[in-house]
Amino acid sequence: MSTASSSSHRHELANGIKAELPIALGVIPFGLIYGVLALAGGLPPALAQAMSAIVFAGSAQFIAAQLIGAGAPGVILLLTTFIVNLRHLLYSASLSPYTKHLPARWRWLLAYLLTDEAFAVTVLHYDGETAVSPNRHYYFLGAGMTLWVAWQTSTAVGIFLGAQIPASWSLDFTLALTFIGLVVPVLKDRPNLGAALSAGLAAVFANGLPFKLGLMVAALTGILVGVWLENLSSQQKESL
Repeated sequence: MSTASSSSHRHELANGIKAELPIALGVIPFGLIYGVLALAGGLPPALAQAMSAIVFAGSAQFIAAQLIGAGAPGVILLLTTFIVNLRHLLYSASLSPYTKHLPARWRWLLAYLLTDEAFAVTVLHYDGETAVSPNRHYYFLGAGMTLWVAWQTSTAVGIFLGAQIPASWSLDFTLALTFIGLVVPVLKDRPNLGAALSAGLAAVFANGLPFKLGLMVAALTGILVGVWLENLSSQQKESL
């Protein structure tokens, strides 16, 4: 490996870490809360931590912990978390043009590290590039690993110390703030805006459904509206 190539690797990795750090700090309370909820739902500490390491999907873990605590049937648990995580297919499709040339080991690693937070900073960086770096995947790696470390650490702290955190701190509010910070920068066109608004409205109206099924309804609504508007935009461009 040449000195220039090694320097480029480090540069991209460092930039990915720096871009992800502010979001990773906002995710820490999210991890603390998950640790507490997992134990409250009846998960042993080792299994709760293993879920963070294996699943590594905060929203799905939150939903799973609550459904387990509510005694939801296994099929509801699997279907709900599957629907909620369908958005990762859209993330993958967006990043595929930037990663399809990589060896399989890299694609598998980056797929594992793909989260809402890592996707947000990575796709914005890639879309805004003025010069394409052959080592741009290290930016993705830096962002993903930063979030991974923050999530595993905060989950562990939540499992072992979270019960001692005063409820008055209202850490659960940081979850909403984190996702607002992720969503707002990408609401630049009609499909994204329509998907966000329709999913939000669906979540409000379906909030009373049992077993958190309102989240499934909201996720499906947002996906369908977003895809429909994207296809509509494409047809309008082709007709011009």
